[in-house]
Amino acid sequence: METVLAVVFTALMVAFLGLHFLSMPANFLIMGMLVLWKFMYPAQSADMNTMFFVITGGLVLLGEALEFGSQLMGAKKYGGSKKGNLGGIIGAICGAIIGAPFFLGLGALVGALGGAYAGCLIFEIAHGRNMSESMTAAKGAFYGKFLGMSIKFGIGVFVVVYGASHIWN
Repeated sequence: METVLAVVFTALMVAFLGLHFLSMPANFLIMGMLVLWKFMYPAQSADMNTMFFVITGGLVLLGEALEFGSQLMGAKKYGGSKKGNLGGIIGAICGAIIGAPFFLGLGALVGALGGAYAGCLIFEIAHGRNMSESMTAAKGAFYGKFLGMSIKFGIGVFVVVYGASHIWN
């Protein structure tokens, strides 16, 4: 029975990686699966100690911080202001929510990226920047959001592999 549950847990963790494309907190759900496994099989998962959860939890939080920070740095590198960055963040959140019902949920990814661009653009224009500068800053917000999402996905893949190696020891 433990082998069947190990297969199910591993498959669910891999499936949760797909939630990144819906702009959902996939890495936190993966982390929750690892905690649940430890709770269900404490004797078999003795190597899932405090350090294991500090490492995986730290990576999950790092992924969130890098996603957020890369969007900020992307817009800043391309000349975005603090207000433009705020617009990019608000736009990414709103875009993900608005886009979620489309394309079987993949619209959230498109919405988050487009929202980062549009939000930054709108806030930059609203605060007196010309169209060319605003579009350049918005392009930076878009690139930064894409980079951040990619980094967070990569960290999620690592956490799944690292966690599965402890489940299947």
